[in-house]
Amino acid sequence: MNKIALTVENLTFSYGQKKALDNVNFQISAGECTLLLGENGAGKSTLFSLITHLYDTHAGKIELCGFDIQKQSRQALARLGVVFQQTTLDMDLTVVQNLNYHCALHGMSSKLAKSRIQEELERLQMYERRGEKVRQLNGGHKRRVEIARALLHKPSLLLLDEPTVGLDIPSRQGIVDYVHQLVANEKIAVLWASHLMDEVYQDDHLIVLHRGQIKANGQVKDVLTQTESDTVAKAFHALTQLA
Repeated sequence: MNKIALTVENLTFSYGQKKALDNVNFQISAGECTLLLGENGAGKSTLFSLITHLYDTHAGKIELCGFDIQKQSRQALARLGVVFQQTTLDMDLTVVQNLNYHCALHGMSSKLAKSRIQEELERLQMYERRGEKVRQLNGGHKRRVEIARALLHKPSLLLLDEPTVGLDIPSRQGIVDYVHQLVANEKIAVLWASHLMDEVYQDDHLIVLHRGQIKANGQVKDVLTQTESDTVAKAFHALTQLA
């Protein structure tokens, strides 16, 4: 039985009178890549802000590896790696300086940090560029550094908030393939927010979020069957089209 990495239960959140999430429920298991599909304004960013505890949960519950994000924040967040849509790297520091800073925040020894940084950069084919300033890198390489940083402390769950936005097709495909290999080889759980249908693999877990509500939650093949569709794009349209 796969270990549950993330549980979202009866989650509702509003900005004043505007409801951004409405009774959202789902689970993600270790070794599972979950694509969260939704248009802009669907509630994806709000959901990520709640999972990362940038916002407080008002109604419902979020657990990371069994730890309640509200009551056991430190233990929960220690098991989380995040790549935000907007880069959070320091452009004037080198790749390795950015990563060393992250390791220090997680209390790693310099020896362990050096080992982990080399391991992650080599996996992403970025080790030879470790001494370059981040501003010298192209968009795809910056994303690789951010993914490496998110994995340094060996998280159980990796959150990716539209990480391929603005990248060229080869860079985008490289990151999509890498993350799926990571899930298969390392058994990490991934929650990937996107609005790009071609980032979904056939054996992925698929969640469709529309206007704050989950319209589908299951394996891709099951969602296709549910909507009587032969592609994810058609299924998404069927689930989100206006009545």
